[in-house]
Amino acid sequence: MPPNPLLTALRLPLQAVPDPLQSLVLTRVLNRLLRRQPLAARLNELEGCSIGIHIRDADTRLHFRIRNGELAAAGEEAARVTIRGDLRDFVALATRAEDPDTLFFQRRLCIEGDVETGLHVKNLLDTIDYDWEARVRERLPRGAGDLAVRFVRHVRTLVSAGR
Repeated sequence: MPPNPLLTALRLPLQAVPDPLQSLVLTRVLNRLLRRQPLAARLNELEGCSIGIHIRDADTRLHFRIRNGELAAAGEEAARVTIRGDLRDFVALATRAEDPDTLFFQRRLCIEGDVETGLHVKNLLDTIDYDWEARVRERLPRGAGDLAVRFVRHVRTLVSAGR
């Protein structure tokens, strides 16, 4: 399969920006989007847990800890659970182009580490019923929100077509 130009473009900043800075930015964005959402309340179930994300084809390792019901960037200490996969599969998960069960069952995403915590994280991903489009439009100025939604829809279409 020929390389997907969009994924190639997304991979470049992942490879150029230091992992701790990416973790910090991602936690701020996600915490803002999740504020007052049912999923945010469920993060308390993982209080104190450290979670790693390893994007293999971008050689990126992000580290988070759940503190006070929010994501916090964490150091590179050993994570209690790590989710590994390629960028395409994380994008498919994030944009809901594919459901988490499919990605994990086909071993495109793998959970390693503490089994109980890993299953809990996977189950949280399975139960996400989040109107991200409405939340993005609510949090961003009108034109920027519309542009962001169109971009994510386009990414989802490209990722879905690539499998």
